[in-house]
Amino acid sequence: MILVEPSPIPPLAERSIEIVERKGIGHPDTICDAVMDAISVALSQCYLREFGCVLHHNVDKGLLAAGSVALHFGGGHVQRPMELTIGDRATFTVGARHIPVADIAINAAKQWLRAHLRHADPERHVQYRIALAQGSSELVDIFSRAGGVLPANDTSAAIGYYPLTPTEQLVLGLEHHLNSDAFKTDFADTGEDVKIMAMRHRNKLELTVAMPLLAGAIGSEPAYFARKAEIHRALLAYVHTESQFDQIDLAFNALDMPGRGLGGVYLTLLGTSAEHADSGQVGRVNGLIAVTRPLGTEAAAGKNPVSHVGKIYNVLAHRLARSIYEQIEGVREAYVTLLSRIGTPIDQPQLVSAQLRLEGDMEWSEARDLTEAIIAGELRQLASLCTDLAAGRYPIC
Repeated sequence: MILVEPSPIPPLAERSIEIVERKGIGHPDTICDAVMDAISVALSQCYLREFGCVLHHNVDKGLLAAGSVALHFGGGHVQRPMELTIGDRATFTVGARHIPVADIAINAAKQWLRAHLRHADPERHVQYRIALAQGSSELVDIFSRAGGVLPANDTSAAIGYYPLTPTEQLVLGLEHHLNSDAFKTDFADTGEDVKIMAMRHRNKLELTVAMPLLAGAIGSEPAYFARKAEIHRALLAYVHTESQFDQIDLAFNALDMPGRGLGGVYLTLLGTSAEHADSGQVGRVNGLIAVTRPLGTEAAAGKNPVSHVGKIYNVLAHRLARSIYEQIEGVREAYVTLLSRIGTPIDQPQLVSAQLRLEGDMEWSEARDLTEAIIAGELRQLASLCTDLAAGRYPIC
């Protein structure tokens, strides 16, 4: 069923309160999401090469247990490495042929860590625990059933929206900026574990930013606070340049307290709090945690890209909302909700609900008809989206 109706609420950018969070690429939670999805892509590509299709797997139960480090101003050392648990289900054998699932998973994890965490050595600073097993007979059987697209392997709902608000754009852009090559060249003494929380009240924005400094580059407490002040000025310059809020308040590393030595500063050895202070787990839906938006409950990372609607519908919902907004003149904001039923082909959702906020002269009946046509067209092309997901062309984080 496709249902298109007017949105009962004003666009989020026009409401009084908005809260947006972004966990950067070095945050333990985001590491789990990104690594598990990289493993799914690696397995999918192996299955495609060897067997011509993506076989059953769901690598969406990842846990990064924090390690332990000894820090001092000017350096430190790792006492106990982080431990990455890679869990859930995969296809290990097809007939007499064996797939080296554990090797594929660990190699994919190491490649991602090496590419995104400058100071963490995936050989020395991380241990790996494989907790993958063969899937249940009924779920595995989905992959041998006839048809152009596979049946959904879960009953699940997902929601997407577009466009991003100015607050969401700023939060996403700021984290990307802080982890960009250009910023890390200018501020090479900062880590990748960025966390941003934004609260907008009308046109006033309050930002809380956390980002560690690297112990090896900071020789003393006074040096830390001097460098922190320089970074704070750079953050303010960026947000004032990239936004048009009436007022912006920005707190940077707000837990810090001068005079308390190591207890009053945010330092890491490797650039991520997973080295010592904070563990991580798979769980995000997309790159933003927009708590004043309707949110789905499925984590997309690591799920099978051709049958698990917890992944496919999350990406599709946002893609549909964007297509509706961009292709239909007069749509101010679009929300799309998708619902699957286990066993039903993934291109036949139990429900596609689109809620639109219109402006200008667009007639509602015309907007409804165009929306239904866009939805039907995207569903016809769903196999192509699944192929792209299996190749990692839609980043989950």
